Amino acid sequence: MVVGDVVTDIVARHRTPLAPATDTAASIRTLPGGAGANVACWAACSGCRDVRLLARVGEDAVDWHDRVLREAGVRPRLVRDPGAPTASVIALVGADAERTFLTDSGAALRLAPEDWAAELLAGVARVHLSGYLFFAETSRATAERVLRDARAAGLPVSVDPASAGFLAELGTEPFLAAVDGVECLLPNADEARLLTGCTDPGEAAAALSRRVPLVAVTLGSGGAVLAARGGRVTARVPAPTARPVDSTGAGDAFTGAFLAARLAGADPADAAAAGCRAGARAVTRVGGRP
Repeated sequence: MVVGDVVTDIVARHRTPLAPATDTAASIRTLPGGAGANVACWAACSGCRDVRLLARVGEDAVDWHDRVLREAGVRPRLVRDPGAPTASVIALVGADAERTFLTDSGAALRLAPEDWAAELLAGVARVHLSGYLFFAETSRATAERVLRDARAAGLPVSVDPASAGFLAELGTEPFLAAVDGVECLLPNADEARLLTGCTDPGEAAAALSRRVPLVAVTLGSGGAVLAARGGRVTARVPAPTARPVDSTGAGDAFTGAFLAARLAGADPADAAAAGCRAGARAVTRVGGRP
């Protein structure tokens, strides 16, 4: 089960630098996205036969998002929010395939404790929380409740920190306190550096593993580095070569494939290799979904 965000992405790919105060030619598409929803879709695409998603969306796009999630093999439980629109992101993607996000969280971070019930864990073997939930008071309370209920049920919980920018605003210690008790943390290199103060991703992974049993730090085209409880790096996993067109959702692809592999019994290094393969696939297409 993924508890997270569903977002409408407007992806604008521009071959030349943005020209202030005038026009810049771009290819623009409206696509389904959201870190939580993307993770769920990549988990389903990676062979997990029962993937569930809890998220909050506006009335404006709930039917579309519900349909495309089901078509991707995900079982969505979308809470309709009558007071806020569906979250939306403008992703500005340059010629180097790197993206910059403009984010309107809309209904996503209004996911409330009353939207959750411990009974939703029936039949669930693993829980994943999108880190975006931790960046607003209401959704953070919900995420913390899900974490408590999952731990009480003996289920492993993973979290991806989601956004270095929002993480810096919240503060590293409040975030680490909120995710205390998770089994696996999945930051990218920037998030890992921010959480630890370590410039080297391996050192950052090792430092985080003193607080979380398993840490997988993604390095983009550099693959991933893993660390286990006790502060030691256990594996460095390369990424396949890819020709990137859009890096949106590459980390979500890694997370979805990694968790699907773990659920199927793979050890962390093999699961990370599956995640790297999915990430390499993700960057060759526009948008964050498989």
